[in-house]
Amino acid sequence: MHIDQIIKEKVVEAIQALYAQQVETDSVQVQNTRKDVEGDMTIVVFPFLRFSKQSPEQTATQLGEYLKENVDLIEDFSVIKGFLNLTISKEYWLSVLGAAFLDPEFGFQKASEESPLVMVEYSSPNTNKPLHLGHIRNNLLGFSIGEIIKANGNRLVKTNIVNDRGIHICKSMYAWKQWGEGKTPESTGIKGDHLVGDFYVLFDKHYKAEIEELVGQGLSKGEAEQQAPSIVAAREMLRKWEAKDPEVIKLWEMMNQWVYEGFDVTYKELGVDFDKIYYESDTYLVGKDEVLRGLEEGVFYRRDDESVWADLTSEGLDEKILLRSDGTSVYMTQDIGTAKLRFNDYKIDKMVYVVGNEQNYHFQVLSVLLDKLGFDWGKGLYHFSYGMVELPHGKMKSREGTVVDADDLMAEMIEVARKTSEELGKLEGYTEAELAETYKTIALGALKYFMLKVDPKKNMLFNPEESIDFNGNTGPFIQYTYARIRSVIRKANDNGIELSEKLSEQIALSDKEKELIKSLSLFPSVVKEAGDTYSPAVIANYIYALVKEFNQFYHDHSILGEQDDAVRNFRLVLSKAIANTVQKGMSLLGIKVPERM
Repeated sequence: MHIDQIIKEKVVEAIQALYAQQVETDSVQVQNTRKDVEGDMTIVVFPFLRFSKQSPEQTATQLGEYLKENVDLIEDFSVIKGFLNLTISKEYWLSVLGAAFLDPEFGFQKASEESPLVMVEYSSPNTNKPLHLGHIRNNLLGFSIGEIIKANGNRLVKTNIVNDRGIHICKSMYAWKQWGEGKTPESTGIKGDHLVGDFYVLFDKHYKAEIEELVGQGLSKGEAEQQAPSIVAAREMLRKWEAKDPEVIKLWEMMNQWVYEGFDVTYKELGVDFDKIYYESDTYLVGKDEVLRGLEEGVFYRRDDESVWADLTSEGLDEKILLRSDGTSVYMTQDIGTAKLRFNDYKIDKMVYVVGNEQNYHFQVLSVLLDKLGFDWGKGLYHFSYGMVELPHGKMKSREGTVVDADDLMAEMIEVARKTSEELGKLEGYTEAELAETYKTIALGALKYFMLKVDPKKNMLFNPEESIDFNGNTGPFIQYTYARIRSVIRKANDNGIELSEKLSEQIALSDKEKELIKSLSLFPSVVKEAGDTYSPAVIANYIYALVKEFNQFYHDHSILGEQDDAVRNFRLVLSKAIANTVQKGMSLLGIKVPERM
C-alpha cells in the first residue's frame, strides 16, 4: 500500500479517536511536501476544523502527535499554518526501493480468471487504401490503452473491425478493372495496400474529369456527381456485390487479400497486434437482421421510400437512418451487428472503442440503439474519443493522394534516426545489423512517444525531426537514459561488483536520492490513474519526469566511483530500479528500450 493511502487511513482513525467523528478516506487531502519545506508528505487540515473546534495550528499539532505515536513509518512532523508536514522514515523509503528493484511486477496488478474482461477495438481500416498517419495514432493509442488495462489487473481482448465493403472499395475495384491492365503487387513490386490505394486515387481523378465534362454539357454540379459514368459503375458493382455476383466477389476477394497482406507488414513494423479481427462483410447482415427485428417490435419505423429509421428525438438526438430505401446497410447497421457478434463470442465486461472525436455522435447513437434493441450492455459501451493528428503542412485527403502513408512515415523516421545518431556519434562500434535494429528502435520509440505523450483528447501536430531530439521530452532521451543505466550496471558486473538487495539502513539519503525513491513509489498509482482515465500520456509524462530526475542525480552523485561500498550498492540498486520502472512504463506505450545506445 502506498504511503498516501496509509496516511489517509490513519487520519480517518485519528479523527475518530480525537474528535469522535467519522470522515471518508477520499476526503483526506495528502500531497507531496513542497521542496522548500521540511518533510515528505503534507496533510491539509482545514476540512477538520469543524470537528476540532480549534485553530488550524492546534488541529494540525494534535493530528501530528497522534500519527507520530501510532504510525511507525512517521518519524517526525512540523506545522505551518493549516498544513501538517510529515517526515517518513528512511526504512519505508528503502522498502519501496527494494520492491521496485526485486519485483518484476512492481506497479502492475495480475489478472485472474475472475478478472473483468475488457475488449478494446482499434485500427478499423478501410480496404481501399494503406494505413496512414491518422491510423498510426489510433493504433498506438489502442495498443497502449490495452496494455494499461492489462496492467491494472484486467483480462484483455484486442480487436479490429475491417471495413471491407461499401462504395469506397468498389471505387478501387472499378478503377483496377477499367485501367489496371492486370497489375498485381508481384508484377509491380508495389505493396498490396499501396497498389489498391493508387487505384482509389486514380478513380477520383477520372471521376472529377467526368464531372467537369458533364458540367460543361449543362448539368448542375450535383447532377454531374450523380450521373458521372465512373460513380454509376461503382454503384452497380456494389449492388452486384450485395447480390453475391461471382465475378465481383472474386475481384473483391483478390484485391482485399492484397490489402490484408500489406496491412500485416505495417502492423508488424508498428508493433501492434490483435486477438480477433472482424470483417464488416460478415457483420452487416447480422446488423440488418437486428434492425428488421427492431422494426417488427416497433422500436424503429419505415418511411414511404422503404428506408428504415430510428427516432431518437426523445433522447435529445435526431432521427437516424438504419437501412437505405434499397435495403442496403449503413455504418450504424454494421456496428450493431459487430457489437452483437462480439458479445456472443466473448463474455465482455466492458467494450472500449478507440475512434476519433469526429465519431462522438455516432457512438452516442449506437449506445442508445443497442439499449433500445434490448442488449443490457448497450449503455456500458465506452467511446475513447481522441483528437486528430496533422503534419506541419496541413490536413490529408485519401482520395487526392495527399495522405502520409504509415509505411512511408516509419521509413522516414528510421532515416531521421540514422542521420541524427551519426551526427551525434552515439552508435560507434556497432555491426550493420545492430545499427539497423537500433535505428528502428529509436525511430519507433520517437514516433510512439511523441504521439502518446500528448493528452489524447487534444488535436496534435506531428513533427518527425522534433520527435527524434536526444534531449527534452522525447522517446530517444528516455531510451538513452535507460541505455546509460544499463551501461553502468554492465561496468559494475565487469568490475566484479555484485548488487545486493540488502540495503544498509546506516547510509544517509541525499535529498535527490529520496526524491527519486518517492518518484518510484508513485509508479503503481500512476498506472492506476492511466487506467482510470484511459490516458497513455499519464505514463509518458511520469517516465519523462523520472528520467529527468535521474539525470540530475547522475550528474551530482558518483555511482561506480563511490568509495563507500554500502552507498555504492545503494546507488546501483536505485539506478537499476529506475531502469526497471522505465522499461515497464515504456512497455505500456509499446516502446522498446535498447541495452546500448
